[in-house]
Amino acid sequence: MVEIKKVTTKKERRIFTSFVLDMYKDNSNAVPKLFMDEMNNFDSRKNPAYEFCDVIQFLAYKDGKCVGRIGGIHHKKANEKWNDNAIRFTRVDFIDDISVSTALFNAIEDWGRSVGANRIMGPLGFSDFDQQGMLIEGFEYPSNYITIHNYSYYLDHLIQLGYSKEVDWVEYRLNIATSQEAKLYRLSDAVQRRNKVTLKEFTSMAKLNRYLPEILDLVDEAYRDLHGVVELTDKQKSQYISQLKLVMNPEYVKLVFDSQDNLVAFGFGMPSFNNALQKSKGRLFPFGWLRILLASRRKGSVLDLYLVGVKDNYRIKGLPAILMAAMQKTAKKNKVPYAETGPELETNTDVQSLWKYFDSMQHIKRRCWAKDL
Repeated sequence: MVEIKKVTTKKERRIFTSFVLDMYKDNSNAVPKLFMDEMNNFDSRKNPAYEFCDVIQFLAYKDGKCVGRIGGIHHKKANEKWNDNAIRFTRVDFIDDISVSTALFNAIEDWGRSVGANRIMGPLGFSDFDQQGMLIEGFEYPSNYITIHNYSYYLDHLIQLGYSKEVDWVEYRLNIATSQEAKLYRLSDAVQRRNKVTLKEFTSMAKLNRYLPEILDLVDEAYRDLHGVVELTDKQKSQYISQLKLVMNPEYVKLVFDSQDNLVAFGFGMPSFNNALQKSKGRLFPFGWLRILLASRRKGSVLDLYLVGVKDNYRIKGLPAILMAAMQKTAKKNKVPYAETGPELETNTDVQSLWKYFDSMQHIKRRCWAKDL
């Protein structure tokens, strides 16, 4: 028999956060999140999203052992923006036992009905910077800091539980040593001349710091029409800026400005610190912070491409080519073997058209599931 327990104490929140670490400890493709960040994400005193979100967490026990977890978010700002009446499920993990997954989803669905929701979708988080998208293809490839890794049987469980596709995201692997780099560089130069814009690159966080608030403002504008996205509050932006400063490598932040020195596009990548997080089990202390810092500066590492954003009035003017050409040059200089894109909606053909300049393959797919309540 499966027992479902609502998380109410800090000790139970620790069990909720650490469950995934234990479950995937022998899976080399799973990358743990920072334990401290995850604890703070579910602390109403530290996560500003609690100002407009109702949140719940459940643990599943069988024979006295924790065998699963699931979180729920009633995101009032998202429902208001998208004229929806949904809850989000998040941080869902369970052993391969349908009685466990059924009990977890029954608990979160009942909670959804109790707050007046008529449908459920996920996995989604508090914002677009948070964990989203269940892995449905590419289980043999590593995930990274911003993505979810899960076992393939999750897919079968969700289907059995009556969930269906809401949207899918895809990811690509790009060979940095592309045979079309000259063509990409020419395109970048032409786009800069035609639009009278300028690329800025950085070698120190001291010079980059001043632009971080502008980058997050542009994230709001560039991403506002994407599935489930809600504009960030000032408090959320401050929180994310603090987190980004810990891991950013300024070499892989590319900014484009117009003739009045207004930010009109940005690209942000990072040398992979998968191994650092795995060795540290997602903990910063005693040595996790050092491993992450060294990994973020290491040459020859895989490059994880996190975000690309373009201002509305420049959206169809080819600015991503400037960002990708600059990113490719830096990566080639640093002997990066290949790059991994972040999740992008499968319908985002504008971004995907850039990958034709690389020897690329679409190798990973993630899904947001949905179900009527």
